[in-house]
Amino acid sequence: MLYFLFDLLDQLNVPGSGIWQYISFRAGMAFVFSMFIATYFGMRIIRILQKKQIGETIRNLGLEGQMSKKGTPTMGGVIIILSILVPTLLLADLSNTYILLMIITTLWMGVIGFTDDYIKVFRHNKEGMHGKTKIVGQVGLGLIVGIVLFMSPQAKVIENVESRVIESTGEVEVTYEKQANKSTVTTIPFLKNHNFDYADPFSFLGKYKQAAGWIFFILVTIFVVTAVSNGANLTDGLDGLATGSSAIQGATLGVLAYLSGNIQYASYLNIMYLPGTGELVIFAAAFIGALVGFLWYNSFPAQVFMGDTGSLTLGGIIAVFAIIIRKELLIPILCGIFLMESLSVILQVTYFKYTKKKFGEGRRVFKMTPLHHHFQEPAGAVKALLNKPIQAWPESKIVIRFWVIGMILAALTIITLKIR
Repeated sequence: MLYFLFDLLDQLNVPGSGIWQYISFRAGMAFVFSMFIATYFGMRIIRILQKKQIGETIRNLGLEGQMSKKGTPTMGGVIIILSILVPTLLLADLSNTYILLMIITTLWMGVIGFTDDYIKVFRHNKEGMHGKTKIVGQVGLGLIVGIVLFMSPQAKVIENVESRVIESTGEVEVTYEKQANKSTVTTIPFLKNHNFDYADPFSFLGKYKQAAGWIFFILVTIFVVTAVSNGANLTDGLDGLATGSSAIQGATLGVLAYLSGNIQYASYLNIMYLPGTGELVIFAAAFIGALVGFLWYNSFPAQVFMGDTGSLTLGGIIAVFAIIIRKELLIPILCGIFLMESLSVILQVTYFKYTKKKFGEGRRVFKMTPLHHHFQEPAGAVKALLNKPIQAWPESKIVIRFWVIGMILAALTIITLKIR
C-alpha cells in the first residue's frame, strides 16, 4: 500500500520518495517492522492467550523438563502471521503475482493450522484436525500455486541456454533466451546449466509433451507443499527449533530470490533469470524478522509455542517460496532438518510394524521420534538399534546444534549452484 503511495509521489517528483523503489530499502524496512510487531505486540498476544487459558496440552513422554511446559500458551503462530502480513501489505508491490501467492499461502496454511489448534485446545481433542482433512487443505494449496504459475502472464522464465568460456579472459559468458516465456523448467544442481524441464520425460507424447510437463509440475508442487509443511510440523517439538531452522531457510531463499531476479547475478551463477522475483525479498525479510522477533519469546524456556498455526504456515511458506523461484529440487538439501525429522518418523513406524509382525514384538530404530527427541533420551531408557548419545543432551544444546546443521545445509544449497 505504501509502495503505491510513494510510487505516485515519485511520479510527482516529491523529493525522497524514489527511495521506495529500491528493493533493498523496502526489505530492510520490512525486517525491522516485522520484528517490531512480533516483539512489541507479541507480548500482548501472549497475555491474551494466557487470559483465555489457551495452553499447550503435554503428553508425558518421560523427557526431562517436559511437564514444566504444560500450560504454556500455544497458537502463537498468530504472532508470526501478523508480523509477516502487515509489513508485506504495506511495503511490497501487491500487483506482483508472486507476492499475492505468498499472501494466499500464509493465510491458507494459517487457517488450516489455526483450525487444528482450535480443535485441540477448545474441543479437547488431542488428535486435532483429521489427517485426511489436513492433507486435502495442503493439496488444495498446491493446486492453487501450480495453476497460478501455469496461467499467470507474469510467471515467466528467461532460460539460460548456453555458457562458454572466453579464452582471452577466462570468464564464463552466459547466453539467455531473448524473451521471457512460460516454461516448466526448474533449477537442479550438478547438471549443465542447472536446468531440468518437467516436460522432458514426456517427449514420447509429442505435441502433448508440454501439457504433460505442466501436470507433472503441479503434482510436484502438491507433493512439496505437503511434505515440507508436515516436516516443519514435526520439527516443532523443542523451544526455538522450528523457529530458528525456518529463519535460516527463509534467509537462504531470500538470497536466491534476489539472485534469480537480477540478470547480472543470475548470469554469474548460470541460473535462469526470473523477472519479478526480486520483489519476494520484501516478503522474505518480513518472514525472517517475524521469526527473529518470535524467537524472543519462543527460545528456551519458551513463553509461547507457535502450535500448528505457526508450524504448518512456516512449512507452506518455505515450500511455495522455493517453487516460485524454481528451486524446489534444492529443498532436500536446504530443508534437510525437516527431511531428517520426517524420515525418522517414517523409518521408526515402518521398522516397528515390520518387527512386530515378524517377531511378535515391535522394535525401534531410534530411542524416540521425531529425531530431536532421540537426543533427549539417555541410553538404556528404551531398547533401540541406535543408542547414542549415551547421556541425554540438554534441550538448548539440541536446538543450537540443529541450527548449526541448518546453516551448513543452507551454505551447501547455494554452493551447489556453482558445481556442474
